[in-house]
Amino acid sequence: MRCHCCVSFQRKRCLQKQFAISYSFYAGHTGLNLFFCQMSSFLFSVLIIQVKSQICNGMAQYDRCSANAGCACLHIAGAINVGICSYLSLARCAELVNCDHNNVCYEPEHTCVHHPQCQSAPVCFPVPIFNRQLCPLLTMTNATTTTTTRPTTTTARGPQLVIPNIPANAKWAQYGMTVAGGEGNGNATNQLSYPAGLFVDDDQTVLIADSWNNRIMQWKPGDKNGQVVAGGNGPGERLDQLKNPTDVLIDKETDSLIICDSSNLRVVRWSRRSGTIQGEILIDNILCANLAMDDQRYLYVTAYFIPEVKQYRLGDKNGTVVAGGNGNGAGLNQLYYPTYVFVDRQQNVYVSDSNNSRVMQWNKGAKEGIIVAECHDWMNNATTQLCGSTGLFVDTLGTLYAADSVHVRIMSWTQGAQQGTVIVGGNGEGSGANQFIYPTGLSFDRHGNLYVVDQSNHRVQRFSIE
Repeated sequence: MRCHCCVSFQRKRCLQKQFAISYSFYAGHTGLNLFFCQMSSFLFSVLIIQVKSQICNGMAQYDRCSANAGCACLHIAGAINVGICSYLSLARCAELVNCDHNNVCYEPEHTCVHHPQCQSAPVCFPVPIFNRQLCPLLTMTNATTTTTTRPTTTTARGPQLVIPNIPANAKWAQYGMTVAGGEGNGNATNQLSYPAGLFVDDDQTVLIADSWNNRIMQWKPGDKNGQVVAGGNGPGERLDQLKNPTDVLIDKETDSLIICDSSNLRVVRWSRRSGTIQGEILIDNILCANLAMDDQRYLYVTAYFIPEVKQYRLGDKNGTVVAGGNGNGAGLNQLYYPTYVFVDRQQNVYVSDSNNSRVMQWNKGAKEGIIVAECHDWMNNATTQLCGSTGLFVDTLGTLYAADSVHVRIMSWTQGAQQGTVIVGGNGEGSGANQFIYPTGLSFDRHGNLYVVDQSNHRVQRFSIE
């Protein structure tokens, strides 16, 4: 008797050798044979996924499963509460095809999953071999609520933007020094849990959005332990709480923090003055991703899934579109899932256009952007490729510095260059002083030292300029 559900395997010749004995045993029992073949199909899919990606167990459909906020859990067709953590924007809904009737996909590096935002039937979703780097799996910790004393700060001085004069031929130490965290994933004051954005102040004080600890941490030079300067009261919607903050900066004129309080759908301001116990809402109903502020104190905000960058005057809740705003797309007047943003002193906007795999520069008042760097081949680590750009900075010469999260390195691109230069990293994933696991935010101090948020190593590394 023919193995009814294994016709698809016969076409692909999958599992025939591995399951030859079981196949022959069940061949005379149609019901058992059907069950076996279905289970074989599912187990084979899981084996492939474990090689190329990571499994999210016990999560709801579309739950956040990665330090990368663009990734979510897609349930595997035929499984119960077992999914694959994958980057949702790897394929548009119109590009997805249905799985066959046995929940099998024939295109290489695709897996049969449920994706009800696209269609009710299971679809074949791409699971490329670099998916593990793109969607590093979260390891949750048990957070505890702690009572903290806010540090006293003095009024900050100088321009809003600290942009150093970095020589064109500058080089940096290839081994970084941990200046925040680095003691594992946790919620003690010497630990971080999936940190996101950071801000480096004039005196080399580092402010960090400690995302999964729902707090903002401050580390002064030489500190072994950081201090909680906002949040830290557990996840929640109260004004003394934060929930998965993704970025932070200092408004120097008011000596206050401005925070992307992402999962609370708001941007909040929190005074740095001693005794402050809660923040105030500046912008609400926004799934804030990243922030920047120029010397005129205009605030620039990107929001997840919104293809534009908006500029806000403080106190204004509506804002003005300064990049994108023409729907999702790859046109020069469009963005598709913008995330990280940087604004120079001329109010030119640089943005990580994630789903278009490029970094765009929008000059002040421009209707279209300019491609500064892009990625054509995620598997190619040549210096012509900037893939998964997750942090941006532009110096006084107009050189772009960006984190290439796919190839775990920091690159620089001079104006008009067709290829970049690896300045640190690029040594594979790891916890060594010359390695990263998903680098995200980056910045410089006034001396030109480089600071990198090494997100999945739960630390911030400083690379000294030589």
